[in-house]
Amino acid sequence: ASAAAMDKPTTKVLLHQAGLPAGKWETVTARQWKHDRFEAMGRIENLGLPVFVKPARAGSSLGITKVSAAGDLEAAITKAQAVDPRVIVEQELTGFEVECAVLEGADGRPRTSEPGRIAMDDDVVFYDYETKYFGEDTVRLEIPAKIPAHLATQVRQIAGQAFEALGCEGLARVDFFVDPEKESVVINEVNTMPGFTPFSMYPKLWEHMGIGYSQLMEELISLALSRPVGLR
Repeated sequence: ASAAAMDKPTTKVLLHQAGLPAGKWETVTARQWKHDRFEAMGRIENLGLPVFVKPARAGSSLGITKVSAAGDLEAAITKAQAVDPRVIVEQELTGFEVECAVLEGADGRPRTSEPGRIAMDDDVVFYDYETKYFGEDTVRLEIPAKIPAHLATQVRQIAGQAFEALGCEGLARVDFFVDPEKESVVINEVNTMPGFTPFSMYPKLWEHMGIGYSQLMEELISLALSRPVGLR
């Protein structure tokens, strides 16, 4: 599951196969960029602008660029390729980002938290590396996220389905873009090893649900010990 979720294009293929909303994207390999650049650019232009250009297999928002002008695409792809030679270009999703924590139950079924939101100041373009790790004055956790109840329910249902579609075990955090005006809920990514400091979103979401930090760790350890080794 972690291998699949770390690879953004693979994640999207699996989610789409499961009938889950994951947005539109194009993948550009190193070979395509070197030998079929015109064809690759044509596929990307069909997504419209703006788009997000990302390394296909990286975390912490490294190498990501928001591109609003076609003339900036090549530079953005070159930047992403410095992190990973395979690049994903995603159509911009509307709304704002919310996160849902998933915790496997003793019966193997996923449990989900109420969604939370990383609320950012208006001058933050997107949740990039600098904002994520050094922008504590510009972001805050909003738990639960202030979204309509029916959309929160939809987020939780889809998060559990994504957990199972990718074959996750133990824990995961599923990140969404929710647009209340369009009534849309779209998966942004699935993180199979989310941040786990006492102040991170994942444990904070479960704390809101009545499961404290120590109890959360105990549950995860018990789940791990209950699993057989090898294929399962």
